[in-house]
Amino acid sequence: MKKMKKTLVLSALFSLLLISGSYAQNKKVAVITFYAVKQIGVSSFGTAAKVAMTQLIDDPNFNMVPLLQSFHDQFFNTYSKEFPFELLPEADVTGNADYKAFNPVGEATSGILKDNYNIPIDGYKIVLPAAGRANENALLKIFSRADGVMKVYIDFDLVKIGFGGMGVVKVNAHANIALFNKDGDKVFSIREDAKSEGSSPLIADVPVLKIEKILPMCESALARLMTDLQKDLPKMIKKANSKL
Repeated sequence: MKKMKKTLVLSALFSLLLISGSYAQNKKVAVITFYAVKQIGVSSFGTAAKVAMTQLIDDPNFNMVPLLQSFHDQFFNTYSKEFPFELLPEADVTGNADYKAFNPVGEATSGILKDNYNIPIDGYKIVLPAAGRANENALLKIFSRADGVMKVYIDFDLVKIGFGGMGVVKVNAHANIALFNKDGDKVFSIREDAKSEGSSPLIADVPVLKIEKILPMCESALARLMTDLQKDLPKMIKKANSKL
């Protein structure tokens, strides 16, 4: 009799674990934006660098789309497997009629954040921060069957290496991943970065901003970032499921 009771207890515990595991795996999240910021940050440099950067990113040959696509594929094919929840199929998000009709609050139309400075993966909206998390809350209503919404984007800036006006600059790539639960509360916000292998010279404290120099540096920095993120992501999101 004791053996039977022990068997029943173990069976009940096993069933409970299965139910709990199934619940965790059944939680779903909608990725509501996925883009790259083409404007490379030069805030630590002077006006001449800002003018040169504007000229660089306005050049149609400065193409960041392949970089964004590479990060997107890595995110959905590899990183998503580390999450303790499922991501809604992209077609369910980008093909949603309400999402297509949605106009995010604060969507930029001019200046540094104008449309051609933000490059989305096809079908995605550019969802920028807004007061009271208005965008996230509106999208939580659109994707009411999801347990949360996620924002993903990459951006870059230049960092100076060395002293004086004759040092070099490297590109620093950043991955930004933020998850919000049904209540609109932030579950986690990840910002991982990595520097490029190559560099570009500084002349009189002004970086040399040529496409053949800067674009490979962006590629190098992003490649390093994707490797680091694959290693660090599991520990970053360890407690995410309990907060959804």
